[in-house]
Amino acid sequence: MTHDWKDALSALKGSLSPGEGADSAADASDTAASAASSAGGGAAASARTLRIFYEKKGRAGKPATIIDGFDAADDSEALATARTLKQRIGCGGSARGGEILLQGDRRQQAADMLRSMGYKVKGG
Repeated sequence: MTHDWKDALSALKGSLSPGEGADSAADASDTAASAASSAGGGAAASARTLRIFYEKKGRAGKPATIIDGFDAADDSEALATARTLKQRIGCGGSARGGEILLQGDRRQQAADMLRSMGYKVKGG
């Protein structure tokens, strides 16, 4: 007696209440929307203090601005903030491991932008 995956899926769908699947999809979109809004600056942003520093070591002598203090486990806020900073400042960079790297000495520009986004900033 073999079970087909389609039979298992239809049995699972039948066990859900009629509105349950739609609610979980709406909850997922609400979660994504709240994450995007918090990345743009809000109550969650003001509670976080970010450190900005300048670094040339280990980068073949090329200058970089590092912004540290984001949650390392969840890079979504750092990625969204990095994207906004790179677009507004007009430079390259990346985000990973709870920190943002901007190419060049962009400490003052990054500090001003982050403050306008609602973050507390040290350095810059």
